[in-house]
Amino acid sequence: MAGQAFPAGFLFGTASSSYQVKGGWNENGKGESIWDRLTHDHPEIIKDKSTGDVACNSYHLYKENVRMLKELGVHFYRFSVSWPRILPTGHDNVVNEAGIAYYNNLINELIANGIQPMITMYHWDLPQPLQDLGGWTNPALANYFEDYARVLYANFGDRVKWWNTINEPQNIAVGYSSPFGVAPNILTPGHGDYLAMHTILLSHARAYRLYEREFKDKQEGKVSIAASCVWIEPIIDSNEEEESASRVRQMHIGWVLHPIYSATGDYPTVMKEWIAKKSKEEGYSRSRLPRFTKEEIEMVKGTWDYLGINHYTTFFTYRSESESLLLLGTGVANIANEKYATGSSTWLQVVPWGFRKLLNWIAKEYNNPPVLVTENGFSDYGELNDRDRIDYHIKYMWELLKAMKEDGCNVIGYTAWSLMDDFEWASGYTEKFGLFHVDFNDPDRKRTAKKSAEVFSEIIKSNKIPVEWLKL
Repeated sequence: MAGQAFPAGFLFGTASSSYQVKGGWNENGKGESIWDRLTHDHPEIIKDKSTGDVACNSYHLYKENVRMLKELGVHFYRFSVSWPRILPTGHDNVVNEAGIAYYNNLINELIANGIQPMITMYHWDLPQPLQDLGGWTNPALANYFEDYARVLYANFGDRVKWWNTINEPQNIAVGYSSPFGVAPNILTPGHGDYLAMHTILLSHARAYRLYEREFKDKQEGKVSIAASCVWIEPIIDSNEEEESASRVRQMHIGWVLHPIYSATGDYPTVMKEWIAKKSKEEGYSRSRLPRFTKEEIEMVKGTWDYLGINHYTTFFTYRSESESLLLLGTGVANIANEKYATGSSTWLQVVPWGFRKLLNWIAKEYNNPPVLVTENGFSDYGELNDRDRIDYHIKYMWELLKAMKEDGCNVIGYTAWSLMDDFEWASGYTEKFGLFHVDFNDPDRKRTAKKSAEVFSEIIKSNKIPVEWLKL
């Protein structure tokens, strides 16, 4: 391959999310979120019984965060807005001006330091009053999300040119299906998860069409969704196993992307047929998968300006009636492949070639849209000399370069998850993804650059992968 350099104009950034880093959970008019409720009422669900009440204290230390970003030399910072900090009840009749001011200050500080803000509208912290109405299983939420999006566009869109509507819809749906400690932790598998996704897709489309209709001409920004895209690889090399893996790719990746990015829209045909068959076998008179109207198919289809993907690992699968919780309803289970190392997150196996396969699959399936990798990262236990994280990022970026240079995949940027150690959902503070270490025992939440921050900064500034690290 012709060198280890990225093309001119390739974008590098890093990311965090509001609940994981912000703190200030009940300060200055912020409303309660579903993660506030879950961690306060059911601390036993979190591995170390912790909360995000203070987390990295980014609510007060945002200027320190920007200093770290400046030190890295990133082109953009992907962060999420807390819906309940902007709209405490979830509805747009009560706007919290202190919340608007906080995000204006952060955006302005980023721009003053030459860093583009990239906003994720929703990264899992739903206002609790909306969950009390059914959360994402309630189709009315698409109206409320559109109202919320309008507030964000109107207040921040003059400076924000990159938008993600909703982060990892698949993992939001898990909060309505599987016992992984994902808020709201309502276990209605085969029903709640499909209903939630249906509302999420319509919500994304409403937010995109709103921007297209009322803001795009003046603000000239780009809007996307950020989907979780695990590569699915059969553990056994056979036609039957590949057929099953192919179906699961559609039921995992295509579940989100097919309605938006495919030429035909709607859910993947194989997914509709599989769930209809299973529903009939289970005695239902209709499929458990909701149906889009013809008008909704057209409304959702094409609601993208680029494609945001979050990729961490590959799942190795085999056909099984005893499905894994991570792959409920698909007819397969996943299993660890002993050939590959894992991070401190047991689900995260280091399989760099799976990244290249994923990028090629997306290019083929959806006519090679411009892809921005919105998350890619590795977990450990907080080491400052984090050579395993460096090795992970180098190998995954190398596969990304192969996909671009050898295969022609249209990738425009790469985001390292995460800027700093944070609250990792049901794992609390037991797993660390950060380029910067955070001392959670220090009231000032001291940040310290890890070795990976130094290497990532070198990659950004040189626009290439250092030769000495490629040899590892």
